[in-house]
Amino acid sequence: MAFRRLSVALALLCGLAAGVAASFAEDRAIVLASTTATQESGLLDHLLPIFREKTGIEVTVIARRADEVLDGARRGEVDVVLMHARPQEEKFVADGFAVKRFDVMYNDYVLIGPKSDPAGVKGKDIATALKAIEAKGAPFVTRGDRSGTHAAELALWIVAGIDIAAAKGAWYREAKEGMGAALEAARVANAYVLSDRGSWIAFRERGDLDVIVEGDKRLLNQYGVMLVNPEKFPSVKKELGQTFIDWLISPDGQAAIAGYRVDGQQLFFPNADKSAG
Repeated sequence: MAFRRLSVALALLCGLAAGVAASFAEDRAIVLASTTATQESGLLDHLLPIFREKTGIEVTVIARRADEVLDGARRGEVDVVLMHARPQEEKFVADGFAVKRFDVMYNDYVLIGPKSDPAGVKGKDIATALKAIEAKGAPFVTRGDRSGTHAAELALWIVAGIDIAAAKGAWYREAKEGMGAALEAARVANAYVLSDRGSWIAFRERGDLDVIVEGDKRLLNQYGVMLVNPEKFPSVKKELGQTFIDWLISPDGQAAIAGYRVDGQQLFFPNADKSAG
């Protein structure tokens, strides 16, 4: 009887300890909302284990298009936001949904297209290239999903002096999915597509596609990180979320970003030493 009581007591203690451990693990966890391009590049799979090893903090990632990232954050569903749509990010801060925005890293957009280059735009600036693509009706795949990349593409059509809503026809095809799906659609259709460089480097089945336009300063793709405002949403894990941000913009975090490579190519370039936005 005494042995049975001891066994029951030990089982209860073990259960209590397991519950405490699980509760502690849950408390040492944050939710990060980021864009599909960041996730699909493989960068977060590289960074988060390094951060977890250093801090013991688990990070759950919700990867969505830019507008969905901010919509979720406006409902207080996440702790930290990492994305690449600066005008929307700055408005998010101005509206009081985030405490502050920090530059983290950048890469650039590239215009991908068939090696045969039917619009004859290889090496041109991006505005000239888009004008020629539209004039010739050369196949072009757009994300069409209100992502950061889609927003950047629409802004570039404006730079090119083209009202794409009026000018689009059968040549302008909407993928309505992530960057990987858009690149695959362009490969199948032998079409042009705007991609962030990281997603392009990580894309394996390139077929007859290649980089057609790059290096234009208007193709810069800046990433920022923000803590969702804990005064507006008390459920936000302020200390843990800020720990992640502080690490990301620290020399260690910046070195981890610079160290991520695919096939020997660096995908992202840290620049957190710039002034915070």
